[in-house]
Amino acid sequence: MKAIALLHSLAFAASLTAAEFSIVPFSADVTVPLGHGMMGGLWKSTSVADPLFAKGIVILGGDKPVVFVSVDWCEIRNEAFDRWRQALGEAAGTTPERVLVSCIHQHDAPVADLEAQRILERHKLIGSVCDLAFHEKAVRGVAEVVRAAMKNPKRVTHIGIGQAKVERISSNRRYLLPDGKPSFGRGSASAKNVLARDADEGTIDPWLKTLSFWNGTNAVAALSGYATHPMSYYRTGAVSADFPGDARARRQRETPDCLQVYFSGASGNVTAGKYNDGARTNRVALADRLHTGMTRAWTQTQRHPLQRVAFRNTQVRLEPRNHAGFTVEDLQRKLVPATDHFQQCLAAMGLSWRQRADAGHKIDVPVIDLGAAQLLLLPGESYVEYQLAAQQMRPDSFVLVAGYGEGATGYVPTEKHWAEGDGNLGDWCWVHPGAEKPLLDAMRRVLTAK
Repeated sequence: MKAIALLHSLAFAASLTAAEFSIVPFSADVTVPLGHGMMGGLWKSTSVADPLFAKGIVILGGDKPVVFVSVDWCEIRNEAFDRWRQALGEAAGTTPERVLVSCIHQHDAPVADLEAQRILERHKLIGSVCDLAFHEKAVRGVAEVVRAAMKNPKRVTHIGIGQAKVERISSNRRYLLPDGKPSFGRGSASAKNVLARDADEGTIDPWLKTLSFWNGTNAVAALSGYATHPMSYYRTGAVSADFPGDARARRQRETPDCLQVYFSGASGNVTAGKYNDGARTNRVALADRLHTGMTRAWTQTQRHPLQRVAFRNTQVRLEPRNHAGFTVEDLQRKLVPATDHFQQCLAAMGLSWRQRADAGHKIDVPVIDLGAAQLLLLPGESYVEYQLAAQQMRPDSFVLVAGYGEGATGYVPTEKHWAEGDGNLGDWCWVHPGAEKPLLDAMRRVLTAK
């Protein structure tokens, strides 16, 4: 009888430990209206091919709730990034720094930068980054969904970790020419660039990683991350979540009781250019390959008891770019009607970032530590080398890296890319050379702290 009582007691204690943790899955539509600026205002939406979503989870059971949300937008920058974290933090009952906001970075989708838009409006220019009223409506809508979902948390006893190689999607922008010199011209599609198609993949992270949350043997949510620019073709005017949205939707239909969340890894310099010629049929082909990777990672998943939910954050100062064309004076000179409308938008986004950086703003580098796995968020279009470095910092663990956090930086290259003259840094990069060391130091602080 004593043995039986002891077994019952141990089982009850185990159930209490498992019940300490829960998650709140959520999903909200954030599709932009027609006529909205796309990819920072380069063109405007004319139709909707498929809706855009904000999908994520709130994790309960640590000191305070932590939130991870992946948004089908191109970027969320500066004050807009703060607004998302504030609104979702309030809805989840936590602080803004504990809200990890990541964009998937589709280009048939908007960039949100509130001060940049106000700058354009103050100068009465035709350039338009985003619709301020729509942005506020979208953020409040997501917050309302989170607030409602918080009433029905899902018990979590285990996390699952799984990974699989994705075939024939990713390739680095950098490839070698026949004379051995580097070229950085491999974009998202390479219909006419035979050299880009024939060169090897270059530096990529071929692994799609899936972090899942389970109540016993029942999956509640799955977060899948893969490092590549998420475009098959774009600039048609049709709003779209592109091939990641398609692959995610297919996985959702296959697991109706488990929320499927997809996020892009640190992939500022990784595209589908080697394997994609921009043909419309390739959207389906790329979605098929990504879906296969997600499915294989799922089948490879191993479950571990969830015993801790820890959050750590550090801050990093990334110096604003001060090259010719990027100084405050140079940016202000572009805010005139004679300037191309997209150059107006770029200048306004640059000034929006400069205002914050010059006021001493630092960028959060947060990590959610679940014991057997860590989820790290990096700013902007951090290059894939940072993701690979993060994994090397914790070779004993399962490290997932989400890119496209605070988008104000644009590209965050390594020093090697500056030295080699990476041609992609001509406009969409607002950080000065020298960002590599402070960012790596920040990553190391949050990943290796005990």
